[in-house]
Amino acid sequence: MTGTATVVGAGIGGLATAIGLRRAGWSVTVLERRTELERYGAAFGIHPTAQSALDRLGVGDALREHAVPYRDAHIRTPDGTSIARLPLERIERKAGRPELLISRPYLLDALLAGLDAFGDVPIKLGERVTDVDALAAGQDLVIGADGIRSAVRTTRFGDRSGPREVGTVAWIGIADIESPVHGETWGSGRFFGLTPVEPGRTNWYATAPEATTADGLRGLFADWHDPIPRILAATDPATWIRYEMRHLHPALPSFVSTAPVVPVALVGDAAHAMTPNLGQGACTAILDADALTRALAAAPPGPAGVAGALRAYDRERRRSAQRTAFASRTLHRFMSTERTRLRDAAVRLLPG
Repeated sequence: MTGTATVVGAGIGGLATAIGLRRAGWSVTVLERRTELERYGAAFGIHPTAQSALDRLGVGDALREHAVPYRDAHIRTPDGTSIARLPLERIERKAGRPELLISRPYLLDALLAGLDAFGDVPIKLGERVTDVDALAAGQDLVIGADGIRSAVRTTRFGDRSGPREVGTVAWIGIADIESPVHGETWGSGRFFGLTPVEPGRTNWYATAPEATTADGLRGLFADWHDPIPRILAATDPATWIRYEMRHLHPALPSFVSTAPVVPVALVGDAAHAMTPNLGQGACTAILDADALTRALAAAPPGPAGVAGALRAYDRERRRSAQRTAFASRTLHRFMSTERTRLRDAAVRLLPG
């Protein structure tokens, strides 16, 4: 079926949804509360299933143009001892293609180019949505892709589910040197990750106590294995991004609403914001967009068709995305424990 939709939010999930809807013949408008799109760095891991979804959206080739494969990564102790390998080789063998890493600006550029190719999908910046039903005039569907503090979710689903802190602050950055090792190093109550992002550069992320400053962060990891201190020294603190890790809690009973005025569907962080420990935030948003727009493309015309498509989307994505979010929170607690001897012993039992 075809129709008219407004997508609230111009992040990964919102842009991917707009592309999928437009490919299905829908008329689409994108609203973004910021006055410019966020262009900060950091790498996204794109699982093969999400790569296939991007292929269906017509932007897979643009993704691969700037992405790098993620292979041979380990979990280490602060002295550099490898205690396990990340399961990247198993993922590649099963899927027939590797996990990919791509800088956020490159992924946004790929999605924006995919949308621009249609030539008729406006992105209206500086548009703050406070009343979903006010968007109803002439619309067949509203998509909430407006993040963990989603106004669409709050106005339609209430405020029972909302951002919840996990008590950890994350720092991320990109160093202009290549790391000879990749993966994660787990210490007592904190961890540090290193991934490729593009030739000559390394993406890194770390957790630290809430009061830690940039200089303090360097001090926290000063005696950890090489190249962690060098990576931090090579990154301008002015470019570091600090954020309090949050997730959406409690889990929503549904990602969709068909009443009272205009149907609404949530995608990405608006539906299931999660901690970044599994690196699946971008992937789940892409999979949401793909599933929702496939369901709508296959639906019969009319309001009943929209309602049926939304129910099909909810069945396909809600339990899967919420399991991923739960697994990511659980992994965060496991990684951040101060009982390192027991944790490390358990990690050593993982298959190689």
